[in-house]
Amino acid sequence: MSAPGEKGPAPAQDRRELAGLPDWLYPAGFWVAVAVLAVGLFFPRVAVWGVAWVGAVPVLAALWVAVAAWRTDRRLSAAALAALAGLALVFVVKQFIG
Repeated sequence: MSAPGEKGPAPAQDRRELAGLPDWLYPAGFWVAVAVLAVGLFFPRVAVWGVAWVGAVPVLAALWVAVAAWRTDRRLSAAALAALAGLALVFVVKQFIG
């Protein structure tokens, strides 16, 4: 039982994960990757796209958070953008090394 003045659980349509991601994002990304990797069993050149998709899902999630949370939580958006900038920096430095 909740105390007077407290809100109950959020309606199902407003439920979000802690980081502001919709509940469907990671499961959908996972199942798309499974499907593409399954096709890659028969067509090996497609498997590269499945592996790339597995790496792209967290990047898409960070972009989602950066855009969707901008009005409500700028610190969260800034953290997502900093994570993306760090990832971009890794790729740039990797080009210099190898």
